[in-house]
Amino acid sequence: MPKLPYILHLTERPLWEAARERGSYEMSTRGRTLREEGFIHFSTRAQLPGVAALVYGSYDRPDDLVVLVVDPALLGVPVKYEAAEPGGEEFPHVYGPVPVEAVVDVEPWG
Repeated sequence: MPKLPYILHLTERPLWEAARERGSYEMSTRGRTLREEGFIHFSTRAQLPGVAALVYGSYDRPDDLVVLVVDPALLGVPVKYEAAEPGGEEFPHVYGPVPVEAVVDVEPWG
């Protein structure tokens, strides 16, 4: 079985630090939780700049953003590539909490 490519999630550093203490990350996107959204939004490396501009374009502390690099094989929950509208670009969505052990790297964004 081929290894799945890493998927990425842009988030605020304090949210990631809190998740490390809890053992899992559960924010879906800026201001919305996994519980509210039903999944956690992720992107590929190529999609990340567009996502950052859309979600955090007006964010006043870009140096406070980090990129979680996640190995899908370590998640233990479903990952589905889905489009927001039929025929649209597909993004990876994670259907459950992300265990901190699945985060293989944390990169600065700003």
